[in-house]
Amino acid sequence: MKPDELRGHLEALVLAVLEDEALHGYAIMEELSRLSDGSIELPTGTLYPALRRLERVGYLKSSWSIVGGRKRRTYQLTRAGKKALEDERSAWQKFTSTIGAVLGSTQTDRA
Repeated sequence: MKPDELRGHLEALVLAVLEDEALHGYAIMEELSRLSDGSIELPTGTLYPALRRLERVGYLKSSWSIVGGRKRRTYQLTRAGKKALEDERSAWQKFTSTIGAVLGSTQTDRA
């Protein structure tokens, strides 16, 4: 899946990956890939600006930590980020239900 195909959904995906644990950027990319069975492979130039945007609006907070002997910036959800994720999930369910109703119908259904 190309980064352009994720436009409008990347930030929600990042929030979802960070829901249960704080991760550094590369680990976020790995987790997105794992959860999508390799369909989502993000270049760093796509992920890091999204992380900065999410931190700027208060959905994430970051701190420096040592991971595997290396200093890395680790990101975690804030209370506002958890609320934003909840809102994104609700909007996604409504969107997929609506699109599914149209795309799942056949000419016979519409007649």
